[in-house]
Amino acid sequence: MITLLGTALADEGTEFVYRGESDACEGCPYRKQCLTLEAGVRYEVTDVRDGGQTLDCAVHDGGVRAVEVEPASITAAVPSKGAYAGSKGKLAGPCPHVDCPGHEYCVPKGAEFDAEYKIDEIGGDPPQDYCALDRELTLVEFAPSEGD
Repeated sequence: MITLLGTALADEGTEFVYRGESDACEGCPYRKQCLTLEAGVRYEVTDVRDGGQTLDCAVHDGGVRAVEVEPASITAAVPSKGAYAGSKGKLAGPCPHVDCPGHEYCVPKGAEFDAEYKIDEIGGDPPQDYCALDRELTLVEFAPSEGD
């Protein structure tokens, strides 16, 4: 998929969660090229268009550039019971322990607590020695979003 992305994010390999249209997008002449993604989905930049010009943008300082993106997988920590490749998994729930080394996997960007995701592969133990909420967790890769 081709879209426009802020120049600060327009590097191959960058991952981001598209949050949808901003109020500042109203009246923009590039809306049709820019607002092509699905809100709440995590994407990865797979290519930055060579020779593309930087366009002015009311949302992104420094403007936007044309890039190719695709939905990205999400590394997450899920309850160990029932977590295996090919199954569906859910996040265990919110976690207030933001200093925990595993927090980014318990509350990953682009995944919702009430949604089920297909588990592509098992990644093993999370980085923390123990869970402060006494959860038994396993790291997994959620499959990229299929979209609507």
